[in-house]
Amino acid sequence: MNAFRQFRATPNLLTMLRLFVLPFLVITILDGHWRAAFALLWLAGVSDGLDGLLARWLQQRTTLGQYLDPIADKLLLSTLFVVLTHVGLIPRYVTVLVFSRDLGILLIATLLFATNTLRDFRPSLLGKINTVVQILGVLTVMTCQVIPQSGLHDLKRLLLWAIAVLAPVSAAEYAWIVIRRVQEPVAVAPPKA
Repeated sequence: MNAFRQFRATPNLLTMLRLFVLPFLVITILDGHWRAAFALLWLAGVSDGLDGLLARWLQQRTTLGQYLDPIADKLLLSTLFVVLTHVGLIPRYVTVLVFSRDLGILLIATLLFATNTLRDFRPSLLGKINTVVQILGVLTVMTCQVIPQSGLHDLKRLLLWAIAVLAPVSAAEYAWIVIRRVQEPVAVAPPKA
């Protein structure tokens, strides 16, 4: 019953809405319906902001939400990179670097979790900056399609370049953090008297 209650929590419903919107976002991009795609992207973005806000406000933080929200975010962003690369708006090398970073981090996290070496694998500040720049990059690419005279083409090039630089740098930082933390001595609790 608890699992069903977690599905019905408002923040989780918003996260599932984001997952539901994703295929329609892909279809509208592939069909060149940029205004509809832009509206769906904003709907996904607003639902992402609201789910976290409501989880805190309604005190509906759930185990399902802790896993589902970042999965939905990563799935949305990764899918957009692939689709926008497919239609020729993001260079292939940028998407390859983004996916290489994400795959590397996923493999490291899985290995650490499976071997019970390190369970606390939070994003670093550089990782968060990387994600924000990716979101801004995708948003700018989409804005340039909806409003070609927006004057954002130079910003788009700058953001795509920044994504290409930040992806491998933040991957290297994650590797360095993991190596450092795995090598830290384990604190042993003193025996009880």
